[in-house]
Amino acid sequence: MRYIVLTTISFALLTSAVMAQTPAQQGPQNPAVKSMNENNSSAPVAGANSFTQGEAMKQIEAKGYTKVTGLKKDSNGVWRGMALKDGKSGPISVDYQGNVN
Repeated sequence: MRYIVLTTISFALLTSAVMAQTPAQQGPQNPAVKSMNENNSSAPVAGANSFTQGEAMKQIEAKGYTKVTGLKKDSNGVWRGMALKDGKSGPISVDYQGNVN
């Protein structure tokens, strides 16, 4: 019995020593919200969106769009509407990560 206990403790110590040598990741690889200046996806990402309509509008305007109309959240949690940029009107979206496409 004593031999089993000692073996188990030794194994646990070896395992923890090996795990301690593995470097930790530096921050999340896919944060929930990127800065206003960069997208981490070229298409809207579906997910539970906590942005209000006003916050989604600010994300869009920060990317240089104006005259945002018809902004509504769809069933995938993506805010969608129409906006004007560089004299052209087109569809616009904001996902839960803050990506504007």
